[in-house]
Amino acid sequence: MATKRNRKAKIAVAITLAVILIILAVAVWYVYKYENELFMTYYNALFGDDKNEQNEIPSTIIEGDLSIHFIDMGNEWAGDCVYIKAGDTDMLVDAGSRAGSVPTIRAYLDNYVTDGVLEYVIATHADRDHIAGFAASTSIFDIYECETIIDFPRTDKDTATYEDYVANRDAEVEAGAVHYTALECYKEENGAKRVWNLSEDVTMTILYQEFYENSSPDENNYSVCFILTHGERHFLFTGDLEKEGEESLVEENNLPEVVLFKAGHHGSPTSSNDALLSVIKPQIVCVCCCAGCGEYTANNANTFPSQAMIDRVAKYTDRVYVLCAIDTVFVPDTDGKDDKLESVGERYMLNGNIVVDSTEAEVKVTGSNNNTLLKDTEWFKKYRETPPEWEAAA
Repeated sequence: MATKRNRKAKIAVAITLAVILIILAVAVWYVYKYENELFMTYYNALFGDDKNEQNEIPSTIIEGDLSIHFIDMGNEWAGDCVYIKAGDTDMLVDAGSRAGSVPTIRAYLDNYVTDGVLEYVIATHADRDHIAGFAASTSIFDIYECETIIDFPRTDKDTATYEDYVANRDAEVEAGAVHYTALECYKEENGAKRVWNLSEDVTMTILYQEFYENSSPDENNYSVCFILTHGERHFLFTGDLEKEGEESLVEENNLPEVVLFKAGHHGSPTSSNDALLSVIKPQIVCVCCCAGCGEYTANNANTFPSQAMIDRVAKYTDRVYVLCAIDTVFVPDTDGKDDKLESVGERYMLNGNIVVDSTEAEVKVTGSNNNTLLKDTEWFKKYRETPPEWEAAA
């Protein structure tokens, strides 16, 4: 009898060990299939110290007639991801900044997209920091049913990220989505529309700029541009449009003054130029970036949001908001390579997720971390010079 019991015990232990080995094998497969970055993002989202900072939702925004959400990507890289809710309509504009941002985006969207449907998706241009979440192995297109996809008419990209984006987008079309380029929308071709009714009180108008049809040496100039209108209020989005594109945007459209402008190209020194700002005169500027990240430059003044962009915007408003920040130090050339900026310490929240909520009564800005203006943050005081307009208003 004891021998039978021992045999049963050994069998039970063997089965348990086999199950554990299977689970470990599946976990290893998962890491390799979906990239270590994505795995670590899931881990951080579940167990990281900044979980609440990244995903905490301001409690006052759900009742708004129009809510525009600038989502923190959970890392220090520049990237755009903007969620827009107009009535019962859900829209996502871009899905940067890396494949590993997908869980962060999903964690945020699932607070609002309760039916699993995004009525509209816009991919402004083919840079990774705008389409990585659409191109990932498990992408936004896999997680949500996307009904209408609008994207860039031109690109010079031939990257793996771009090719994966096209494959995932086309698979979504095969599953029932409709796809238009911004140029088709503007020209109202193939069933596309220039003006889309998002709700009873909110419209989206696709704007024209010359690089929908003409070649540019800068990929950013292929960006899809559009404006949201809620009553008499306007909200402008230009992707990463650069100076030449902004000048064309002004020439080709009768642009109104706007309540909100999503800063061009993450607040770079080459976007948000006077030709555009002098026409739209923004009241609020939201910048999709991690302030101070040295990803693209060795000049601290040119890290996003750049000193040049701040100086230009300051003529019109001091209501500038930024997602997060990281401290950097200059590292000079010592080994024949370029000078660089090196991150110091961990990134930290500035405003966190930024929500611009437009109701009949008011336009309200709420940050999941705080509502502090950029000019009043410690990061700004350490790394930027205060423009004269802001000093005069102090």
